[in-house]
Amino acid sequence: MTSDAVLALIESHRDERGIQHWNQRHADSPMRSVGVGLTKLRKLAKQVGRDHELAAELWQSDLYEARVMALLIDDPKKISREQAERQVEELEGGQLAHVFSSCDASLAKVRYVRELADDWMGSDDAMRQRCGYGLLYEMSKSKKKSAPDDDYFSAWIAHIDARRGAADADLLMAMAGALMGVGKRNARLHGEALALARAIGPIDWDPTGKCDPFDVVKHLDNERLRTKLGV
Repeated sequence: MTSDAVLALIESHRDERGIQHWNQRHADSPMRSVGVGLTKLRKLAKQVGRDHELAAELWQSDLYEARVMALLIDDPKKISREQAERQVEELEGGQLAHVFSSCDASLAKVRYVRELADDWMGSDDAMRQRCGYGLLYEMSKSKKKSAPDDDYFSAWIAHIDARRGAADADLLMAMAGALMGVGKRNARLHGEALALARAIGPIDWDPTGKCDPFDVVKHLDNERLRTKLGV
């Protein structure tokens, strides 16, 4: 598909309610939106398919949904470290950070994902830290033999504990997302992640006050998960 065809596809799913929501929450953003939600965009991305060159074109758009599509359809085999470092600097206002590093992101499938996550979580740059924790969440879901071992994840739980006191709400949310993923991996990590989630408590992330605080404990301390993990 061409970039014009993808833009037309996105436009065909225009949602006025979504546009209103975007304008209320992101009035200062240099990007515009046609109100299409992430769930729909992920379905559309499957229609488009992997295309590195097309992703590069869409990334240049000022349309939020086009940039999301770029992140979803990019080819992990062709995403260079240079590209990753460039794009993390271009995540306008943070609205794209979650899709960039999580949500089954293309970036999480690159061959150097562990190295990238380690570097970014250890960075002093807040956006890189947020995206690093997003990558940690994605790695926590891996069932591959090449996935990191328990000691790796435990070390990063300890790292989050050490740095959470200086984190703002956005960074805390990224940390919490990583804990949620790691804590579902097995019994040992569940215990470690749950203990830290309780120490952190609910995160008041919405400055408008319209959304409830995010509490990782609710995602980790439930009968279904405990039964699954045998804890």
